Amino acid sequence: MDKSMGAKIFNALNYTVLTIVGLVTLLPFIYVVIISFADPTEYLTKSLVLIPEKWSLSAYEYIFSTNAFVHAMGVSGFLAVFGTLVSLIVTSALAYVLSRKRLKGKKFFLVAILMTMLFNPGMIPNYLLVDSLGLMDSIWALILPALTSAWYVFLMKNFYQEIPDELEEAAKMDGCSDIGVFFRIMLPISVSALAAFGLFYAVAYWNTYFSGVLYINRDSLRPLQVLLQMLLISASQMADPSMAAMLESERTVPPQVIKMAAVVLSSLPIVMVYPFLQKYFVKGMMVGSVKG
Repeated sequence: MDKSMGAKIFNALNYTVLTIVGLVTLLPFIYVVIISFADPTEYLTKSLVLIPEKWSLSAYEYIFSTNAFVHAMGVSGFLAVFGTLVSLIVTSALAYVLSRKRLKGKKFFLVAILMTMLFNPGMIPNYLLVDSLGLMDSIWALILPALTSAWYVFLMKNFYQEIPDELEEAAKMDGCSDIGVFFRIMLPISVSALAAFGLFYAVAYWNTYFSGVLYINRDSLRPLQVLLQMLLISASQMADPSMAAMLESERTVPPQVIKMAAVVLSSLPIVMVYPFLQKYFVKGMMVGSVKG
């Protein structure tokens, strides 16, 4: 059916506005990538660099000048993969248990979880708790405090509550235990929610910074974000003329260029993963948000 003139004008305006909004959103990221490859000399001599005349890998060479970056990337990668896997298992298992009507003390557990959303104990109690559990300077200090999210638990609980009880009863008649129902029935039908929440968990673990500063002293367990901050501080000191003279550095990479390269490197893995999860993202975000 042919569209009316009004519908065509509306679509044209719609596409135009969305294209402008998309470009405005995308341009800062493009600028960050461009500046990360800018030549240090050109960046220092010009007040504004939009398209560099000379391209350089100096910022990336500075970041990769030691094995510390690769090692820290491995730590953050382990956190993003292993931490996300454990968090998804804990979140979905807890949500499934709380969604069952026959659970004794269900209201108490729901209120207890809700209280964690309303009242944050703060930095010092969290530090004392991690210290008393003997987790200081261990990888678990970066995983256990962020193991699950109360908000995700409630969303997953609402999702499991919408699943008919007959499905669980049929599985048990075929010989499935409660654990079997969870792993063989519930998890496969909640892939969209797991993919959406998994992306959030992965981003959170990948961007682990504050926990790394508080709980980690060993270089071998330092997350990527903490190392990048140290690199930026080091680069800022080298940009200081007196410090540069002291370090006898003949060539200095501007801290802003190093910051841009750090942003690119720290964002790249998540940007690469996102397209594979995009098809689950919209559907997963609707989990538990619509009451039947």
